[in-house]
Amino acid sequence: MNDLMLLSRAADFAARCHAGQRRKGSSREPYLNHLAEVAEMLAFATDGSDAALVAAGWLHDAIEDSDTSRDNLVDRFGEDVASLVVECTDDMSLPRAQRKRNQVEHAPHLTPRARMIKLADKISNVRSLIFSPPDQWERQRLIDYLEWAEDVAAGCRGVNERLDHLFNETAARARAVL
Repeated sequence: MNDLMLLSRAADFAARCHAGQRRKGSSREPYLNHLAEVAEMLAFATDGSDAALVAAGWLHDAIEDSDTSRDNLVDRFGEDVASLVVECTDDMSLPRAQRKRNQVEHAPHLTPRARMIKLADKISNVRSLIFSPPDQWERQRLIDYLEWAEDVAAGCRGVNERLDHLFNETAARARAVL
């Protein structure tokens, strides 16, 4: 499958997996916007040279948020994309607090490309706190989320200078408005 087909197929599959899902923010934007933002950041970070990474960016929440399995991803997108998605997938059977701890602990041990996905994901999530924070979140919860995202990002740094810089800018902006 060529790169354009892979990316088109990943975007379409992501849209179907997340149909009807909305972000938690006050604007309730379609969840697909988050996936598109992550994929775009990965394309920018690699100068468009890693289609499988960008496809995995589109799909990084598919296992967590739908009935998609690793085998399903292998069949549709190949081993490379499936492995990246699995590497970035939280164990949803664990309590939320444990999942968050695991992200901080496991981030430094991810492969470099999976660390890029995690960092792009955190950039997108922190941006959403700036532009459309969840209505029900108090200021302290927003600050706690930012601090946790910074901890995860610390374990993802050093792989891609563009993403490191983008996270720094985003976190600084969030600190200024929270």
